[in-house]
Amino acid sequence: MTKRKGKGAYMISVVAEMYEIHPQTLRLYEREGLLKPSRSEGNTRLYTEEDLKRLEFILSLARDLGVNIAGIGIILNMRERMETMQSQMQEFVKYVQQEVALRASQAMPKEGLVPVRRPVVIPPMKKK
Repeated sequence: MTKRKGKGAYMISVVAEMYEIHPQTLRLYEREGLLKPSRSEGNTRLYTEEDLKRLEFILSLARDLGVNIAGIGIILNMRERMETMQSQMQEFVKYVQQEVALRASQAMPKEGLVPVRRPVVIPPMKKK
């Protein structure tokens, strides 16, 4: 459903025509908190590329999967929370990697160490 051209911001009438929906539907999505278009100095709604991507996802949920507005809100909320958690996990992994590297570099000096190679002996399991 990608019907976008170029970059910038689009007025509500243009977006409604691009996606074959009524402008009232866009206003409803805004009232319900699903979309948050910016506003011009004259208070005209302006939809950015990011808004259009979000709208495409909303329309996909509504049209293709039959999800109602309340369900769309829940899905969008969960999606945002998951993206936040993923970002936090990436930051945590990066921190752990830095700590491991730091501690490995601060460990014992490598000069004078001789690797010891001993065979690993695994004791047999006792039968019950």
